[in-house]
Amino acid sequence: MTGRTVPAPPGLDGREAEDRPGPRQRLRPGTIRRIVPYVRPYRWLLLLLMTVTLLGAGLAAFTPVLFGKVIDEGIVPRRMGVVVGFALTLAGLALLKAGTDYVRARMSAGIGQGLIFDLRVQAYAHVQEQSLAFFTRTQTGALVSRLNTDVVGAQQAVTVLLSQTAETLLTLVLVLVAMFYLSWQLAVAALLTIPFLIFPAKIIGGRLERLTRETMQLNAEMGSLMNERFNVAGAMLVKLYGRRDQESTLFTRRARRVRDVGVRTDVTGETLALVIGLASTLALALMLGVGGALVVNGEFQVGTLVAMITLLTMLYGPVNQLSSLPVGVLVALVSFDRVFEVLDLKPLVAERPEAKRLRVGASAGAAANGHGAVPEIEFHEVSFRYPNAAEVSLASLESISLPVPERSDKALILNEVSFLAPAGRLTALVGPSGAGKTTITHLVPRFYDPVSGTVRIGGHDIRDLTLTSLRDSIGVVTQDAHLFHDTIRANLLYARPDASEPELVEACDAARIWDLIASLPDGLDTMVGDQGYRMSGGEKQRIALARLLLKAPPIVVLDEATAHLDSASEAAIQSALKTALTDRTSLVIAHRLSTIRDADQILVVDGGRIVERGTHEVLLEAGGLYADLYDKQFVRQAGGGSGPTIS
Repeated sequence: MTGRTVPAPPGLDGREAEDRPGPRQRLRPGTIRRIVPYVRPYRWLLLLLMTVTLLGAGLAAFTPVLFGKVIDEGIVPRRMGVVVGFALTLAGLALLKAGTDYVRARMSAGIGQGLIFDLRVQAYAHVQEQSLAFFTRTQTGALVSRLNTDVVGAQQAVTVLLSQTAETLLTLVLVLVAMFYLSWQLAVAALLTIPFLIFPAKIIGGRLERLTRETMQLNAEMGSLMNERFNVAGAMLVKLYGRRDQESTLFTRRARRVRDVGVRTDVTGETLALVIGLASTLALALMLGVGGALVVNGEFQVGTLVAMITLLTMLYGPVNQLSSLPVGVLVALVSFDRVFEVLDLKPLVAERPEAKRLRVGASAGAAANGHGAVPEIEFHEVSFRYPNAAEVSLASLESISLPVPERSDKALILNEVSFLAPAGRLTALVGPSGAGKTTITHLVPRFYDPVSGTVRIGGHDIRDLTLTSLRDSIGVVTQDAHLFHDTIRANLLYARPDASEPELVEACDAARIWDLIASLPDGLDTMVGDQGYRMSGGEKQRIALARLLLKAPPIVVLDEATAHLDSASEAAIQSALKTALTDRTSLVIAHRLSTIRDADQILVVDGGRIVERGTHEVLLEAGGLYADLYDKQFVRQAGGGSGPTIS
């Protein structure tokens, strides 16, 4: 297969892959503009949020002015009534400010969670549209990180940062108005110190953005490692082949990289805070010196100086926030950019706008019920090569893999393959490992598109059909049947959610698995475990076959579906399959001779070409590759094997 990647070895030999620097990537142009459509549905709530924020900022700026008034007009002249009046007014303003802050928090949370929901649902749906090649390259943990961590980070750009920015700007403007109202001299002196706060943030902000992006990537890689080691298959492999010390060393190395970047990020952020704090303190000292001199000279009252100092602390709060705001914005935009990176990945297999539904039936008599007859499958001069990484994936989603050199344009997996699988008949594919048999079956449900030639079902080019109708018409059981970590019932209903209990039992009985299910304490509600690991290989295969029988598709693809069955189970399944495949177009990759002995047509695949075709007897008489494979496996059977097989 082209476009594959080889994971870094789980031992010390993976150091080269681990120690190479992470991707250095800047925000793509237009990221901010692309956020607008996600915000538009919440525009009225955002407007109300801004109104509440404006009210809160006004209350915050007005409070210090009252401080000055209560000192100059109440405390200094010793007027108790004025003091009590101002105190009650301040208490009322504090309650009102708390109320506006609460409303702002509730609205911000509602908008933020709604945005998370919208982004997450769109990203999930878009990932599902990707071709099978995308999932063969992408690390699951890195992909999940995009839909979790990065989506939450993107939400902050619209809610926390937006409301914070609005409140900061409004507070800054209103505080400056109040300061100029009280003393224009001190207000000008305060403004002169602002550049000392802004410049450090601009310089340090770019470094923080790069460190934040690297942290996200490293966390995704560490999550991918845990995801691979903590599922059942990974844990079993580690126990059988891994070494605890090497696994610990591998994880430690990745965790160390996260730690080191985290230290640099924290130190950089603290450096910014220290610079801003120093500038704020020096500005406060300047205010006390100049303002104190003005009070001593009698140019204004002490209450005014207290109000100005309070306003100064409120001024540098917003200025400090605005200085660090670019860092926060960049962090949030990095998250948005990483989500958009996934959303911008075009599916390799896309549905045409004018695609039409495939109307087929489950039997030859289906036309009488308004459906088309069981269709035939035709391959006409089909050539295929697997796509390279740039066509199907993102480097950041497989960054801890080592690239395998891509095949050249002449390295075709399938080369001008042509055959007709007759409607309602069984066509078997046999041949050496790597000959292209599975690739042929992957082209039928359009997991991939051929580079040339045409695949037709019922006379229709499958590229002209809707993907839903095409895949609804096809049932597939692979050699490694997958079961979700759920009940047997849920795994069966995944094929047909509206199936009744008797239909579930009938499908399980036909797949020769019902006796086992009925003997379990929870029956159909038994949990199968992660990837079905609570069931044996043969039991998983029979549950998968029951799922296929429940779907009852007109086209059936079996990719060595009986490979994990013992002789007794295989005999039972063969009788079930013989009934299940009747009047259905079947494409079967043969594993054991009993699977394909009675096939209507056998296609022998070698080197990406159909080299022989015919029935079992005809091919044996021809004395070609099929006969050679049969002879070798017959000899193995005579030597005590479980039965003649054709891989």
